[in-house]
Amino acid sequence: MISVVLADDQALVRAGFRALLDAEPDIRVVGEAADGVQAVTMVRATQPDVVLMDIRMPGVDGLEATKRIAADPVCEGTRVVILTTFELDEYVFEALRIGASGFLVKDTEPVELLRGVRAVAAGDALLSPSVTRRVIGEFVGSGAARRPEPPRGLDQLTDREREVMALVAEGLSNDEIATRLVISPATAKTHVSRTMIKLGARDRAQLVVHAYEAGLIRPGWLA
Repeated sequence: MISVVLADDQALVRAGFRALLDAEPDIRVVGEAADGVQAVTMVRATQPDVVLMDIRMPGVDGLEATKRIAADPVCEGTRVVILTTFELDEYVFEALRIGASGFLVKDTEPVELLRGVRAVAAGDALLSPSVTRRVIGEFVGSGAARRPEPPRGLDQLTDREREVMALVAEGLSNDEIATRLVISPATAKTHVSRTMIKLGARDRAQLVVHAYEAGLIRPGWLA
């Protein structure tokens, strides 16, 4: 059973999401929150698999709430999915940087919402590397995001792991990385996993953000 917390300041939005999610046999909404403080408290109390987090809420917003959840050891198993009105929201890049596993626009199709919840609960990145690059290109390239700082743990990466991270940032799968580097898919997967562990990245989408911060990719390269 996948447990979900809904965080949105609009009761009608929460009710709509709850009705959709609770109708599924493998998903259960375990709590709701109308602002960021309530969201963090609810997540700590229920430790859900997934949080659907509105990025704009009164008081403590979804960005700060995501940051607190991602940094809290009690919430280590919880994945945050950002809810936004527009696909290329100016805050999405920062949300990914601090630990969100992806984002969904609020008018997404129900089947896509359900697929996204299940994917994130399974440990996958809801946001594909290619879409993450679009976010970086749109907002980092235009100067909307802060100047990047190298991610912690970067100095622990081997040359091969840096190379693999850059290829992940290009959007390559493990099989494609293996072909490019002439190694086995299992070895490519191991390099990706070790890189994520060393950088504290929750998923491949966040690796793209780290690759930008490390200078391995630049906004001008992102198509």
